[in-house]
Amino acid sequence: MKNYIKKYLNQQTNVAPLAVFRIFFGLLMFASIVRFWANGWIEELYLAPKFHFSYYGFEWVKPIGDFTYVLFIVCGIATLFVAVGYKYRLAIITFFLSFTYIELMDKTTYLNHYYFISVLSFLMIFLPANVYFSIDSYVKKRSYQNVPKWTIDSIKLLLGIVYFYAGLAKLNSDWLFRAQPLKIWLPSKYDLPLIGNNFMQQEWFHFAMSWGGMLYDLTIPFLLLYKRTRIFAFVLVVFFHIFTRVLFPIGMFPYIMIVATLIFFDANFHQKIISFLQKFLSHLSFRLKWRNLNVSSSDFEARKIVLRTSNYNFSKSKKQLIFPIIVIFFTIQLLFPWRYLAYPGELFWTEQGYRFSWRVMLMEKAGYTTFKIVDGKTGKSFMVDNKDFLTSFQEKQMSFQPDFILEYAHYLGDHFTSQGHKNVEVYAESYVALNGRMSTKFINPKINLYQERESFKHKNWILPFSSEIKIKGI
Repeated sequence: MKNYIKKYLNQQTNVAPLAVFRIFFGLLMFASIVRFWANGWIEELYLAPKFHFSYYGFEWVKPIGDFTYVLFIVCGIATLFVAVGYKYRLAIITFFLSFTYIELMDKTTYLNHYYFISVLSFLMIFLPANVYFSIDSYVKKRSYQNVPKWTIDSIKLLLGIVYFYAGLAKLNSDWLFRAQPLKIWLPSKYDLPLIGNNFMQQEWFHFAMSWGGMLYDLTIPFLLLYKRTRIFAFVLVVFFHIFTRVLFPIGMFPYIMIVATLIFFDANFHQKIISFLQKFLSHLSFRLKWRNLNVSSSDFEARKIVLRTSNYNFSKSKKQLIFPIIVIFFTIQLLFPWRYLAYPGELFWTEQGYRFSWRVMLMEKAGYTTFKIVDGKTGKSFMVDNKDFLTSFQEKQMSFQPDFILEYAHYLGDHFTSQGHKNVEVYAESYVALNGRMSTKFINPKINLYQERESFKHKNWILPFSSEIKIKGI
């Protein structure tokens, strides 16, 4: 086994897929940053709110006023540097830190694909994505044709985990046997041309979408790996993500996943993409020596540029640093989604261990939560108007997520204590509906949430789920 691992780690493969992945990743991230800014979401999500929900352990990460725009500018510039392969290591580290900081500023904006971008950009820090067709390779006068095979396989593995775990998460009774939450969402798409009235209202179509989505997620990584089914698999990828983009407002995620799966194709395919990019750049008359980034060895020799046709290898010291990090990284990715097993109760109800686990669009959850401030000695009380402190989007997210409710309760307790109120206690009256079920009481109204503390322990102030969802996957 040890010899097999050593042999695998020493295997080399053409670098083109890694270079193409770097270019497209950088360009798509730049488009995402521009789109976020253009839609006014920086102001709406990070500057306008009076209060921001924090991730446990990252309470110190907060918006930085108008400098939040500077943070987005830095992040955007980093994406372009990544795309062209200029100061790549510094650029990808800067992107990872700035993008992750942005996502940590307010838990309300959490999305699975934002988390995916953070973990992917972290992985890319350790990959030699700039040794070919990059400004770095031109400036250093070195361009390598081959890189360790594991550097490309690591991206494939991460994509495989995302898909496969998303499929495992769909192995539950609500998704497969009740077609929930698709049975709630799809009928609202009645206005879609051709399929709106003919399919979106049909129960059989809801079940077909549920089972089809589950089978797609579980099988697509393997279909992409197998050369004979790769073209068919990629057609499925394109159809699946474009169709879901038409149905649901999920931003850039479909395009990111479509482009990312190109990594599964052979090097010849990526060489054609690079050749096309060269011709495209030359037609634009941007003769900033881009054409020298992937030309013949004679051209390099004429310009005294060394073309390293030999393999790119990490130094011994880099291997000793990088290999343990990569092993730990993937160990976390494989095990972290299973942490929900450490908690009692229904996962979809308590959401303890729900995030960061590739559970994509699995539930329709809505709630109504109000708070009462009580003087613990006199018993005098008053109700809180959530609109005084939260935006409508924040209030919606807070109303059905336990950690949001607890954090907001502490914010209210601190606020009214600072206003001169004595013996402050905070109680919540909360009702939540999950996947088409009747709304039921969610939080124990007799528990003073101001005395409860956020931790990794089970939140015993969440009332038991009145129904049952049989979870068979993660």
